[in-house]
Amino acid sequence: MLSRDENFHQSITWGWVAMDPFSQLILIISVTSFLTFQWLFHKVSPWMSIRISPGFLCLSDKQKVEWNSRTVSTFHALLVGIFCLYILFFDDAVNEDPVWGDPTLVKTNVAITTGYLISDLLLIFYYWKAIGDKFFVVHHLAALYAYYYVLGQGMLPYFANFRLLAEFSTPCVNQRWFFEVLGYPRSSRPNMANGVAMAVVFFMVRIAVMPVYYSRMYAVYGTEAFYLVPWGGRSAWICSSICLDIMNVMWMHKIARGCYKVLRSARRSKAGTPQENGKSD
Repeated sequence: MLSRDENFHQSITWGWVAMDPFSQLILIISVTSFLTFQWLFHKVSPWMSIRISPGFLCLSDKQKVEWNSRTVSTFHALLVGIFCLYILFFDDAVNEDPVWGDPTLVKTNVAITTGYLISDLLLIFYYWKAIGDKFFVVHHLAALYAYYYVLGQGMLPYFANFRLLAEFSTPCVNQRWFFEVLGYPRSSRPNMANGVAMAVVFFMVRIAVMPVYYSRMYAVYGTEAFYLVPWGGRSAWICSSICLDIMNVMWMHKIARGCYKVLRSARRSKAGTPQENGKSD
């Protein structure tokens, strides 16, 4: 008879063998993504930050943790966002059948994001006093739940990929925090340029795309392909989309107001600058 440990290892082995080669590849990508983002956080970000920004050394331990977390977040956003655009423009199978189109590339992109989310969750719990945030925990868990249907059953690839477009707004949001912690005044040119870029990019990838997203959702609603999606998948897709976009509209309003206030105060200070010979200094 086999021992309990032998039975456990045998079940793991049979489970791995039972997986198709592509599912094994997706699992490997997720694990590799997790390990890579851990390495970027603990090794690459501190090493690179010291050389790029001397002010990194003056930060507190908690600020350094958040700095490294946001550096990794920016890298993930750019990587996944660029991959997302490629799929959106060149993956005909997904664009033609948004519910059940060939999800190969989308699964790869979502697997990278899954590894990142699990890595970030681990860091949030471990460094809770520095970067702990209940909202991010809920966000990450909700995203992982939705990605289960993409990775496990290959459904809704177009909509899963479309949602990843929102990652393009992350670098500007992180850069705003970097400027703030380094002591840049809000009226400084780099801060103002980043603020305007943040408002524009946020609007483009989270607000302006809503009609496209929901028109595709409406087009497939009630079709045979739609009803082949299990109830859990449909609820995760529709409910999460509506909730996320309500928050996006609220955030856009807040960002636009903040951007307007900074630009108005900068204009006032410029108007109050003494002039000589009809030209400002």
